Amino acid sequence: MSIILASQSAARRAVLAGAGVPHLAVTAGVDEDAAKVRLLVEGAGPLEVAQALAEMKAVEVSRLTEGLVIGADQTLDLEGELYDKVADVGAARERLQLLRGKAHRLHSAVVVAEDGRAIWRDVVSATLTMRDFSDIFLEDYLAEEGRAALGSVGCYRLEGVGAQLFSSIEGDYFAILGLPMMGLLELLRERGELTA
Repeated sequence: MSIILASQSAARRAVLAGAGVPHLAVTAGVDEDAAKVRLLVEGAGPLEVAQALAEMKAVEVSRLTEGLVIGADQTLDLEGELYDKVADVGAARERLQLLRGKAHRLHSAVVVAEDGRAIWRDVVSATLTMRDFSDIFLEDYLAEEGRAALGSVGCYRLEGVGAQLFSSIEGDYFAILGLPMMGLLELLRERGELTA
């Protein structure tokens, strides 16, 4: 297979499969937490962190295999601060209370690497504004989503009841899912991996 996704993310695999992109998914083997700490110490913001992590994943896997390797990463940016995924439902409650009534940005970066070097990059951002939902709604939401809320940094899935958390969304749907697709699909067509 000549297209490799350097991620085991179910959402990213589903986006590629849904778009008809044949691929193999592998673990990137990058210590993302250590890299993120280093990047933040060096002064990188949420957008730069997403770009750097996507490139690290793509390049690392492309050193070990042939073909085009897709690396992707997404960060949540609230007022310039980077937020990571939470570990449990209690922390998800706190995250959603923090985001309630505010706009935040999701930065989704995608990098394609070949033979140990990045050959193409894209980053797409979306702005999502959460409505000022009630505590009752929040508890009902968490009861319905349960641990599924922990799968995204914002503790929501737009393809589920999480859509009800928002008053407005501006930006690319695929970027919100964590894998910007339009430029990536064009590159794959140019490289002959997809029918033009």
